[in-house]
Amino acid sequence: MIKRRHFLSGILSIGATTLLANTSKISNSPKKNLYPKRLEKGQTIGLIAPGFAVSEKKITQMVFFLEQSGFKVFKTGRIGQHGYFSNTDEQRALDVMEMFSNPSVDAILCARGGYGCTRILDLLDYKIIENNPKILLGFSDVTALIQGIYSKTGLIGFHGPVGTTIENKYAQSCIENLLMNLSNHTLISPVNLEGSQYNSFSEYQRYTIYPGIAKGKLVGGSLTLIAALIGTPYEINFTDCIVCIEDVEEKPYRIDRMLTQLIGTKTFKKAAGIAFGVCAGCDTEKDKGNFTLREVIENRISPLKIPAAYGLSFGHVPDNCTLPIGAQSVFNAASLEITVTEAVVK
Repeated sequence: MIKRRHFLSGILSIGATTLLANTSKISNSPKKNLYPKRLEKGQTIGLIAPGFAVSEKKITQMVFFLEQSGFKVFKTGRIGQHGYFSNTDEQRALDVMEMFSNPSVDAILCARGGYGCTRILDLLDYKIIENNPKILLGFSDVTALIQGIYSKTGLIGFHGPVGTTIENKYAQSCIENLLMNLSNHTLISPVNLEGSQYNSFSEYQRYTIYPGIAKGKLVGGSLTLIAALIGTPYEINFTDCIVCIEDVEEKPYRIDRMLTQLIGTKTFKKAAGIAFGVCAGCDTEKDKGNFTLREVIENRISPLKIPAAYGLSFGHVPDNCTLPIGAQSVFNAASLEITVTEAVVK
């Protein structure tokens, strides 16, 4: 076990009010990217639960898997139960800050998503994070944490598996390619995945919405969280970016409403490309009283005449690839491929 060191005394002794970030100075367009150090076997992964609670049984399983995979694991005693959260807002924020501040922690993995990350964004010390850039991995609700940190510091974050989904073989291969290698040309292709459900259900089908090739930084994640950030200091600036979108268990009319909200912002129509992952559990059977998921997406996105496609392998699906948020990439809407064109770790 890693001993907590004297460097934490300052953080743990100050109250939540002094942890409040100066949100008036937050920029959603960082001037330059920060790159975390690459992950290596034998290093220490800090495990956090910045949103919903997670059972001790699940935590034990995550720790066992990570240790069997060749890593050390560090977690504090703050992962517990506080209503539907793992702890209070202040304690969850302190857990995030401890992982970034602790020099013995090399990367940070979120145990699960759910809800709660938006509540702690104002409680983080972004200067400490900027001075201690590390890999932060997670998806779903963690979209808010990744985007919030990126908007304030420029630190590339990783929209990918959480602790409860990290055992998938395809997900592991993506993590290895992006986080453990120093490649500056990584292809993320959803085509020809064996054993997936992509041909079984309507929301797993792949199709091009508007053809073309887009170049720009990757942004986005969960559609629900992208929409939730609108109007806050952490709102995403979509200009010249490739917007990645996924969600789970939302009816087509709710997808319609959130996409309409995005279209109404100042920058969404200026996006370079729109890459949908899988919106699992979001479709309905066609009848005269509703629209299908595909009808909604094509109706909202096609008129923008921005290169766009649906069905890439990310989101609430077993084959969840890792997307480096903030990284320069190329998106081919016809072949449904994203190529990351820079090394995202150093």
